Amino acid sequence: MTRTLIGVRDDLDFLMPILKSEHRDWAIHLAHSLASSFLNNKTILRAVERSSKIVFALKSYARFDQSGDKKPLQVSDGIENVLEIYHNQIKRNIQLSCNYQEVPSILGYPDELIQVWTNLIHNAIQAMESGGTLTISIVEKDGGVEVRIADTGSGIPSHVKDRMFDAFFTTKSAGQGSGLGLYISKKIVDKHRGSIEVESRPGNTEFRIWLPIEEAPSQDSRPNEEVIEEFTHV
Repeated sequence: MTRTLIGVRDDLDFLMPILKSEHRDWAIHLAHSLASSFLNNKTILRAVERSSKIVFALKSYARFDQSGDKKPLQVSDGIENVLEIYHNQIKRNIQLSCNYQEVPSILGYPDELIQVWTNLIHNAIQAMESGGTLTISIVEKDGGVEVRIADTGSGIPSHVKDRMFDAFFTTKSAGQGSGLGLYISKKIVDKHRGSIEVESRPGNTEFRIWLPIEEAPSQDSRPNEEVIEEFTHV
């Protein structure tokens, strides 16, 4: 492995004179140092590349568009940004499977949709503390784009499903959940004239978010801050 990494051929006959000389210890030490430096440089380059991706994802996540105008977007772009942010949590013990069909762009609010993907992916990761598989699919369906986010966690109890989109409802322990994530997600999807559904059983929970490709007439084009105001003053 080391010989391959530093570019040494399998045929080592040309090295025999050096290895038989009195300088053999020095030559072996030099070869080892070069191999170690090469591996360290590759590790540094991977870390730099990884950091640049995370910084880009965080900048995209933090940049909030105040214009209130819909923009053409690919839903996969926002999802990939969120996956970059959660990369370290996912790689520990979760297998990630992404199945993206080629789908048309939709008109929507990119920053608000990122909140949806963040809430759903974060919940899926938390549901698989002991490991599992996170599957994200994007398909074109019924004149829109459908995003499916599935996990292999313990599932959602039937009595919880009836209230899971209610404001302030949470099954998490104190300090771990505000009970607003799914509520906000549904509000954002509704604002896009889309739909959000969930099917759950032990070992498989799947959220399906459908968003129309064509812009639909909207009576509510308020920025997301005003949606949040509905419950911040309760």
